[in-house]
Amino acid sequence: MLTVAFLVGVAVLSFLAVEIGPLYAADRFRDLREPTDAERGRLEYLRETAGIDVDRIAIERRGENETEEKNGNEGVGRIEVAVRGPPRRRVLFLSEAVLDDVDDDVVIGLFAAEAGRVGTYYGEFRAVAIAAVVGVLAAIVTATVSFDAGFASLVAVGLTAFWVGRRVQYVADDRAADAVGAGRVADAFERVAAVRGVEPETGDWSTWFEVQPPLGDRIAALREREGSEKS
Repeated sequence: MLTVAFLVGVAVLSFLAVEIGPLYAADRFRDLREPTDAERGRLEYLRETAGIDVDRIAIERRGENETEEKNGNEGVGRIEVAVRGPPRRRVLFLSEAVLDDVDDDVVIGLFAAEAGRVGTYYGEFRAVAIAAVVGVLAAIVTATVSFDAGFASLVAVGLTAFWVGRRVQYVADDRAADAVGAGRVADAFERVAAVRGVEPETGDWSTWFEVQPPLGDRIAALREREGSEKS
């Protein structure tokens, strides 16, 4: 009985670490600030257009050596948009460059993408998947299950998580496209990739074991949808 309680506790702690941990880490290790009054008005419009609902917005201050100078994007800072935290505690984290260095269409596309992930509970799924994997590993280490049975369970849980996670991400992108248009979301992804100086990668055998599909594949799916919408 104690072993079962231990395994459940390990799984629960893993879930909380993934779901809530980033909020505590961000407040302690990132240089964050609240939006100014002027920024709040603009952000309200952008959030309503993209359909993203959060409980707080935190902006990460630009670092001294942060400005990108790649692929003709001199003067554009690091572009980061992410929603973290459980329902009723969701925080929208932005880098200052999101408000200063790119136009509203890009921001709306990125916000819509995050809204899609929130609406499909992608973050919660990821936390559950990691908790399940850690729980199985703990069961193997404590000899609660045999190594053979534990390893088979680990493979089954991992492959299921990879497949479901990809499906959830594509559904999230579809929700973003429903809200603001597939082309706008794809344009935003491409703009961020250009600022980072990278080519959006497409999938091969090495990406089969990733929960999130490659950005290039996501863009391709959005472009395909954009073409069907226009035809």
